[in-house]
Amino acid sequence: MPKDTPMKSPILDDLLTLTGAAIAPAEALLATATDRVRAAVSDGDKVSGPKLEAEQSAAHALAWLATYVEALRQMQAWAERLTDAGRFGEMEALIHQIAFGEYLWQIYGGIPMSQGEIARPQDMGLTQDDQRVLMTEAVQRLTQAGNTPAARTRLVALMQDNAGHATFGASGLDDELEMIREQFRRYADDKVAPFAHAWHLKDELIPMEIIEELAEMGVFGLTIPEDFGGLGMSKASMVVVSEELSRGYIGVGSLGTRSEIAAELILAGGTDDQKAHWLPKIAAAEVLPTAVFTEPNTGSDLGALRTRAVREGEDYTVTGNKTWITHAARASVMTLLARTDADTTDHRGLSMFIAEKTPGTDDDPFPTPGMTGGEIEVLGYRGMKEYELGFDGFKVPAENLLGGVEGQGFKQLMKTFEAARIQTAARAIGVAQNALEVGLQYAQDRKQFGNALIAFPRVAGKLAMMAVEIMVARQLTYFSAWEKDHDRRCDLEAGMAKLLGARVAWAAADNALQIHGGNGFALEYQISRILCDARILNIFEGAAEIQAQVIARRLLG
Repeated sequence: MPKDTPMKSPILDDLLTLTGAAIAPAEALLATATDRVRAAVSDGDKVSGPKLEAEQSAAHALAWLATYVEALRQMQAWAERLTDAGRFGEMEALIHQIAFGEYLWQIYGGIPMSQGEIARPQDMGLTQDDQRVLMTEAVQRLTQAGNTPAARTRLVALMQDNAGHATFGASGLDDELEMIREQFRRYADDKVAPFAHAWHLKDELIPMEIIEELAEMGVFGLTIPEDFGGLGMSKASMVVVSEELSRGYIGVGSLGTRSEIAAELILAGGTDDQKAHWLPKIAAAEVLPTAVFTEPNTGSDLGALRTRAVREGEDYTVTGNKTWITHAARASVMTLLARTDADTTDHRGLSMFIAEKTPGTDDDPFPTPGMTGGEIEVLGYRGMKEYELGFDGFKVPAENLLGGVEGQGFKQLMKTFEAARIQTAARAIGVAQNALEVGLQYAQDRKQFGNALIAFPRVAGKLAMMAVEIMVARQLTYFSAWEKDHDRRCDLEAGMAKLLGARVAWAAADNALQIHGGNGFALEYQISRILCDARILNIFEGAAEIQAQVIARRLLG
């Protein structure tokens, strides 16, 4: 091609028309898949629990297919909002085009649930004839010409022009939320990112100075109503704050999680006195909560918990063991789930308590009578530490039974899962963004065979796909927060955001480490920490397999 001949833009003509037209065929395939899986797991007109378990491959494939279809809907909504606002530029168009091109191909050929597990259409009982619904002009153009080497190369060129801890592509949020983002981005850059790797390598708790500064910034009362001492802000603001702090370090981005869970529990299930007493303290960080739910040998099966709480006069006496309790030594109050009805063996006998404890020190981490604990050494997510706890004669005042009625603990906990999973999805986006920025910087700086690494197509391609998938996960997460803010049930959307976000974070960290080559395997490089931190996201707040099962049950119900 002569040098003076301009290269054709890799952006497809009538892009938004094409992507808009591609959604209906994907939705039609999802509808057929849902019918096929429902038929396979039902007894009569009801979904059978045992059959659903036996058909996990089909059910989980359906969950991933539904997640992809919802992700494409939200990307289209994002692109249309930006277009209406005059902000849908070249970078945004490339991200949108590549996302549709790649995700439509995966819907047709197989969606990666993990490195070794692909959700194939045939797993859901779909035939080649069923898949012909995707043989439309819009879908075929996008799959053939959407995610091309030229599109990825151009996107990375724009990313380099916009580098320096930038979110690639307009988020689509309003100006107020973008101001919040900028405030916490600056804080993370100044006070968190320069020190995070040392905290990780030394396995140190995040300094109390950070907690105190975040308290002054309102992080712990962000979504608590103003009547109870909080800022009364939206779940969307919580997402932005969590995203930016986690971009600095997931430990800092997670500091507000336990306060969010405790506040949700008390707001939804507490008595008026409990709300008036505890919510202002949580908002001001006068108390640091920790969530004490999981037990050894139960994992995600919360209904099988064995820790007992027995009423004795004006107190409950707690006996049992808990594990994977984050920030337990420093915490001053626990949301504690225990069995109050000894005759039950499922979720119906569980109750939730607001249990006070004395914060520990390095020399005596668990000084409270009736309570012992020990640290669990972990690969990553170290800044708050994980603990095993033992209770033997631990006392909780009866007035601290959440809601004042026994047997409501499991229902109360379920009401927190939407916000918790939205927040976890936001943390995943932050970790993924951190991996992208670190990988991009290294690819620009590192020279091999006379060129910067970023000049090699497969390196550039990795970076491009990180940026694309981060935006997809981001829009799905923002949508779930929007639904929550508008008092709509969003356990399905929150679960999808968490499911996809966790996979995206791990892929971004893994690919960024690959770009580092051997150096990425060295502890001195921060990508080694980011990889360890990213791995937990597919496990906590509902392991990926549990999350897919929950999504499938909702889709089929």
